[in-house]
Amino acid sequence: MPLTFELDPPVTPALRDGILRLWADVSNAGGAVGFVPPVAVDDIRPELVKHLVAMAEGRMRLVVGYEEDGTVAATAFVAYNAHRLMRHWVWLYTVMVHPSHQGKGYGRDLMAAAEREVRGLGGIEAIRLACRGGTGVDRFYASCGYKEVGRVPNAIRVADGDDRDDIIMLLPLT
Repeated sequence: MPLTFELDPPVTPALRDGILRLWADVSNAGGAVGFVPPVAVDDIRPELVKHLVAMAEGRMRLVVGYEEDGTVAATAFVAYNAHRLMRHWVWLYTVMVHPSHQGKGYGRDLMAAAEREVRGLGGIEAIRLACRGGTGVDRFYASCGYKEVGRVPNAIRVADGDDRDDIIMLLPLT
């Protein structure tokens, strides 16, 4: 069953808890979303609060993918640039699809939904994201139309002796 996507759903306790569970499950499955396993919901909560505050202040938007029963199965946060010379593009953060849905096309659906929603914002000419090297996710983003535009070698320290590149990718919308 395909996911249903929504931009800026009301932030309810169910949504908050669903995002926390999703984020923990993705992280513990090895997903590169800011944490390394093992991670608990309480470890993630402060980071989610930062995202929710940015949403409340109008600096960030949220695209959520729901399963038929309303379970949060995917997210992507869209962050506006505060710098006046960079307001023509946005960042995509915390792009996640639940590990149980890997291989079903939901990641591609999420990326398409995020692009569609960003195009609907008006005045945005590109979407930029960063991803952790060594995971293969850069190939996935490339298959969604993103191009690698920068790379910082060994910028992400996953563990002692395990440094990864920070890969910057861009999707022009014009």
